[in-house]
Amino acid sequence: MEPVEINAGTYYLRQLRADRLMDDRPALIEGFADPVHRRYVLNYRLRTLDEATEYVALRTAQWAGDERCSWAIAEPTTGALLGEVGLKDLDLDAGLAEAAVWVSAAARGKGVATVALEAALRFGFGGLDLREVAYRYEESNAASGAVAKRCGFTLIGPEPDLAPTGARLIRWTKRP
Repeated sequence: MEPVEINAGTYYLRQLRADRLMDDRPALIEGFADPVHRRYVLNYRLRTLDEATEYVALRTAQWAGDERCSWAIAEPTTGALLGEVGLKDLDLDAGLAEAAVWVSAAARGKGVATVALEAALRFGFGGLDLREVAYRYEESNAASGAVAKRCGFTLIGPEPDLAPTGARLIRWTKRP
């Protein structure tokens, strides 16, 4: 599918970019270097412009392959990257996905994750006809749990498997 931009009110959601008009790569490197981000996002390391370029290309390919809808959470006047929100592990036939969101250290505590996730969920349920979206996070990440609650997810409870760090993952679910 083609990437879709979303007006989320206070913020807007757009495809990640690395071109001559807008380059999210420096902000991605900064975001992924944040100790809090590194603690909870274990499957990606972006330390160089080349790694950030690959990450942007991966997200573009995932859109094209109907695997993941991923948006840069952008400040509306400058387009500056504040974080990323997405619907991953898309199963369009079954109507299932898992939501994911991260926000840069400078943008935390301002409701950015909630606004962005709510907009992504509206697209998922309305535009993709999803029937259920899961949301998982590491138990020690209280901020992530608060976002799930504010977005209307229903708590399912701890996952039976341990996260790579040995911590428990908490699972929530949401239906339209």
